[in-house]
Amino acid sequence: MLLPDTELEVMKALWEKHPQSARELHDALAARTGWALSTTRTVLDRMRAKELVSRTEVHGLAVFSPARSKVDVLGDSLAHLFRDVLEVPGSVPVSALTGSTLLNEDELAELDRMLNGRKRRS
Repeated sequence: MLLPDTELEVMKALWEKHPQSARELHDALAARTGWALSTTRTVLDRMRAKELVSRTEVHGLAVFSPARSKVDVLGDSLAHLFRDVLEVPGSVPVSALTGSTLLNEDELAELDRMLNGRKRRS
Protein backbone atom coordinates (compact mmCIF):
# COMPACT_ATOMS: atom_id res chain seq x y z
CA MET A 1 0.00 0.00 0.00
CA LEU A 2 1.37 3.38 -1.00
CA LEU A 3 0.75 5.91 1.76
CA PRO A 4 -0.21 9.50 1.07
CA ASP A 5 2.39 12.06 2.20
CA THR A 6 0.19 13.10 5.13
CA GLU A 7 0.08 9.59 6.55
CA LEU A 8 3.76 9.02 5.89
CA GLU A 9 4.61 12.15 7.92
CA VAL A 10 2.64 10.77 10.87
CA MET A 11 4.28 7.36 10.55
CA LYS A 12 7.75 8.87 10.43
CA ALA A 13 7.04 10.86 13.61
CA LEU A 14 5.73 7.74 15.36
CA TRP A 15 8.62 5.55 14.22
CA GLU A 16 10.96 8.13 15.69
CA LYS A 17 9.13 8.30 19.02
CA HIS A 18 6.11 6.45 20.35
CA PRO A 19 3.67 6.44 21.91
CA GLN A 20 2.58 10.04 21.39
CA SER A 21 -0.66 11.85 22.04
CA ALA A 22 -2.45 13.67 19.22
CA ARG A 23 -1.21 16.96 20.70
CA GLU A 24 2.40 15.73 20.81
CA LEU A 25 2.17 14.55 17.21
CA HIS A 26 0.58 17.80 16.17
CA ASP A 27 3.36 19.80 17.82
CA ALA A 28 6.02 17.61 16.18
CA LEU A 29 4.43 17.93 12.73
CA ALA A 30 3.08 21.49 12.77
CA ALA A 31 6.14 23.15 11.23
CA ARG A 32 6.20 20.67 8.31
CA THR A 33 2.47 20.32 7.72
CA GLY A 34 0.78 23.54 8.86
CA TRP A 35 -2.15 21.43 10.10
CA ALA A 36 -4.69 22.45 12.70
CA LEU A 37 -4.96 20.10 15.68
CA SER A 38 -8.31 18.91 14.33
CA THR A 39 -6.62 17.86 11.07
CA THR A 40 -4.02 15.85 12.99
CA ARG A 41 -6.82 14.09 14.87
CA THR A 42 -8.72 13.39 11.64
CA VAL A 43 -5.62 11.92 9.98
CA LEU A 44 -5.02 9.73 13.06
CA ASP A 45 -8.63 8.49 12.99
CA ARG A 46 -8.30 7.56 9.32
CA MET A 47 -5.01 5.83 9.97
CA ARG A 48 -6.55 3.83 12.82
CA ALA A 49 -9.30 2.68 10.46
CA LYS A 50 -6.59 1.51 8.03
CA GLU A 51 -4.78 -0.22 10.92
CA LEU A 52 -1.64 1.86 10.41
CA VAL A 53 -1.62 3.19 13.97
CA SER A 54 -2.90 1.83 17.25
CA ARG A 55 -4.48 3.80 20.07
CA THR A 56 -4.12 3.04 23.76
CA GLU A 57 -4.81 4.94 26.96
CA VAL A 58 -2.05 6.00 29.34
CA HIS A 59 -3.28 7.63 32.54
CA GLY A 60 -6.52 8.55 30.77
CA LEU A 61 -4.75 10.11 27.77
CA ALA A 62 -5.12 8.62 24.29
CA VAL A 63 -1.73 7.86 22.77
CA PHE A 64 -0.78 6.48 19.38
CA SER A 65 1.89 4.06 18.18
CA PRO A 66 2.73 2.68 14.75
CA ALA A 67 0.86 -0.55 14.04
CA ARG A 68 3.18 -1.38 11.13
CA SER A 69 6.96 -1.32 11.06
CA LYS A 70 9.00 1.11 9.02
CA VAL A 71 10.40 -1.71 6.86
CA ASP A 72 6.93 -3.16 6.26
CA VAL A 73 5.42 0.16 5.13
CA LEU A 74 8.40 1.28 3.06
CA GLY A 75 8.81 -2.20 1.59
CA ASP A 76 5.21 -2.20 0.38
CA SER A 77 5.67 1.26 -1.13
CA LEU A 78 8.92 0.36 -2.87
CA ALA A 79 7.53 -2.94 -4.12
CA HIS A 80 4.57 -1.08 -5.62
CA LEU A 81 6.86 1.48 -7.27
CA PHE A 82 9.39 -0.98 -8.67
CA ARG A 83 7.11 -3.90 -9.53
CA ASP A 84 3.81 -2.26 -10.48
CA VAL A 85 4.74 1.22 -11.69
CA LEU A 86 8.22 0.75 -13.17
CA GLU A 87 7.70 -2.96 -13.99
CA VAL A 88 11.17 -3.98 -12.79
CA PRO A 89 11.24 -7.80 -12.96
CA GLY A 90 14.63 -8.39 -11.30
CA SER A 91 16.23 -7.39 -8.05
CA VAL A 92 15.35 -4.05 -6.54
CA PRO A 93 18.47 -1.93 -5.97
CA VAL A 94 18.12 -1.37 -2.23
CA SER A 95 21.74 -0.21 -2.18
CA ALA A 96 20.48 3.05 -3.69
CA LEU A 97 18.95 3.80 -0.27
CA THR A 98 22.30 3.67 1.54
CA GLY A 99 22.79 6.96 3.33
CA SER A 100 19.11 7.30 4.20
CA THR A 101 18.55 9.14 7.47
CA LEU A 102 15.36 7.13 7.95
CA LEU A 103 16.75 3.60 7.60
CA ASN A 104 19.64 2.01 9.47
CA GLU A 105 21.80 -0.86 8.12
CA ASP A 106 19.67 -3.60 9.71
CA GLU A 107 16.49 -2.08 8.27
CA LEU A 108 18.10 -1.82 4.82
CA ALA A 109 19.08 -5.49 5.01
CA GLU A 110 15.53 -6.44 6.04
CA LEU A 111 14.14 -4.34 3.20
CA ASP A 112 16.47 -6.08 0.77
CA ARG A 113 15.28 -9.49 2.00
CA MET A 114 11.66 -8.38 1.74
CA LEU A 115 11.95 -6.99 -1.78
CA ASN A 116 14.35 -9.50 -3.26
CA GLY A 117 13.20 -12.69 -1.55
CA ARG A 118 16.33 -13.51 0.38
CA LYS A 119 15.84 -15.68 3.43
CA ARG A 120 16.71 -14.45 6.90
CA ARG A 121 19.80 -15.88 8.49
CA SER A 122 19.18 -17.70 11.76
